[in-house]
Formats: sequence, C-alpha cells, structure tokens
Amino acid sequence: MLLSQLPEDVLYHVWSYLDYKSLSRLSQVCKTIYHFINRDTVWRKIAKEFLNTGITRNGTDIYPSIPLKERVKIAQNWYDGVCKRAIPLKWKTKLLPWLQLDGDTLFLSQAADIGAYHLHKDSGRLQRNPYEIYSGHKGDVCRFVLTDSHLISGGSRRSDMSVELSGHNQEVNCLDSKDRLIISGSRDRTARIWTLTSSCPRDTIPMYDRVWSVAISPTLRSFVTGTACCENFSPLRIWDVERSECVCSLGVEFRRGAGVLDMVFESPFQLFTCGYDTLIRLWDLRLNPRKCVMEWEEPHDSTLYCIQTDGNHMIASGSSHYGVVRLWDKRQTECLQFFQLSSHPVSSPVYCLRFSNSHLYAALATSLHSLDFRQSPSYIR
Repeated sequence: MLLSQLPEDVLYHVWSYLDYKSLSRLSQVCKTIYHFINRDTVWRKIAKEFLNTGITRNGTDIYPSIPLKERVKIAQNWYDGVCKRAIPLKWKTKLLPWLQLDGDTLFLSQAADIGAYHLHKDSGRLQRNPYEIYSGHKGDVCRFVLTDSHLISGGSRRSDMSVELSGHNQEVNCLDSKDRLIISGSRDRTARIWTLTSSCPRDTIPMYDRVWSVAISPTLRSFVTGTACCENFSPLRIWDVERSECVCSLGVEFRRGAGVLDMVFESPFQLFTCGYDTLIRLWDLRLNPRKCVMEWEEPHDSTLYCIQTDGNHMIASGSSHYGVVRLWDKRQTECLQFFQLSSHPVSSPVYCLRFSNSHLYAALATSLHSLDFRQSPSYIR
C-alpha cells in the first residue's frame, strides 16, 4: 500500500509527529500529499506553538480566511525577527498619536483628527491619504477606541470627547468600551462610567491620582484602572461596574511614580500591564489574593508605553527611548527580538503599536512605522 492510500485518520496521526520543516519537505513529494498536508487540520497543532498565528490559547482562530500553513511561514519570521521596514507616514509637528487596527483599516490620530487609512489587502501597504477623517475635537485626541459601529475618542480639552459626552475637567488620558459600556480616565483624578444612550456619566469615581489607563473585563462586570502611583501605594485597582466600588488593589510593592500606562485583558482572568517601572506584568485574577504571576523586564530600563498580545504566546511592547519595539515569548524571560525605529537625536517613544498576523504598525512622535514579516523561509514552500 502506498503512503497516500492510508486512511485519513492514520495519515493525520502520522503527520502529528512531524515538525513544520518536515511537513513542508514532505509536501513536495507528490501532488496528492501536497494537497493533503496543506489542510488546516494538519497544521493546527503546530500553529498553536508558534507566535502570532491567530490561534489563541482557548482555540479561537482570529484569521480563519488565511491558511494555517501560510501563517506558520510568517510566524517563523516573527520569531527570527525577519521583516521589511518602512515609514509610510511622516509629519513635522511632534504629536502623541494613537492607533487602532480594524481588518484592512488603520485608524491613526494626529492632533485633533483621526484618519482612517486603507491597507492594501495583499501587501499591507498603507494608502498615503485617509479615505475618512473624523474631526470635532477642540484639542488634540489623546485616546480613542473602536467598538461595534462607534469610534469613541477623548481629547486634551475640558469635556472634549467626540461623542459629545461631558464631565471631565481635564484631558481624557484613557478610554475603553465594550457592548455600549464606556470607561474613561482623566488627569482630573477621576474615572467615569458612561453608556452610549446618555450624554452624562452614569457614575464618577474619585481616584485621588491621575488615571493613565483603563480596561474593561471581557465579562463586562468589572474594569481595571491604572494610575500615576503618586498618591496611592498601588496604581492598579479592580472596580465593580454595577456598584462602582473598588473590589481590590493589585500588588503593594510599587515604587512611587510607577504609573501604569497600558493594560490589556487576554481573558477574564489574565491581565497584562506595563508602565514607568519598565516591567510587563501578568496578573492572575483567579487567585486569592490576586497577584502577579510573571514579569518581563525591559533590559534598557526604559518606560513601557504600550503592549499588545496575540492571545497565545507573544507580547509586543513599545518603549520610551529610540522607538524600540520588542517581541517577547511568554515562555521565556528574555526578550526575543527588538527593533529600533528611531535614533539620536530624533529619539521618540513608541506611543502605540498594533499588529496583524503579518504586519506591525508603530506610532512615534513624528512618524508611523510598519514592519512586514511576510518573507518566506526557504524550507517552507
């Protein structure tokens, strides 16, 4: 009996013992085996072990339209740091830009406007001119978030929010929104709870410290605030949405000024944070007391402005000096790859970064950078 004549369940079992290099070479034996090995089912187990393949820890597939074999090709380049760099946009005035990536559209804030840019489907290249500009702020846009069919933004002027919500006395440093619930944090030392059905805040929570970051739990029952850590021993607090009460504080060993600048929920029980103390922290919210279970330290002792995860093994972070973007494998303590996007004397923090399965976009003070990871390793065909 020929190998290709074996029952499919037997072939799947045989292929499960092969690594990605062996599978790729085996696929070149004949057309029959090539078409069989190109199935997503063959590559799914391998894809779970790679960085940024779109297979999350709970098994969800973020990019179902892209063959898994193709994603494994690209994932190897993320691991090796193989990419093509470009600067698709530049501007003269130093800004604090923010990004959101939604399919083939990249939203970028520049001063008082937010531009929506098409990304070319095949190349990921950014069109030079936005196809839509969202304006209305009197001051600069500090943060914005996409949710359902709404774009919600907070500005640097009093009560300056694009959905015409009013309440904060100073700039809105951070926003998050899920399922018509909005949480905002401000330099005025308050966090506010809103709904899209009302122009006034449902609740105002005094924080006694400047609020730099917020994140709503996927369960929608709680949210987390990150403050400047100047007046409180812990900058991280969990709040009950319905009661507007503090559930608990996370950690007590923060130095004064160790503010939290960005945070992201990867699941209802896993929270990643970063900020001025140069550490990425993973908090397990199932434990009692809730505590940090892993840390990754920025090796050059730089403030970490932003983080994003792939839902599985990868973290990307942006630091304050020379536009450094780092890739981390959660299974390792050391940084996996780093990319320096700016140089002296034009050093700039990475204010925000977003990535797809093939591209990473980073916003600096005067430019937008892109990293294209689609170069194929020679051993995968």
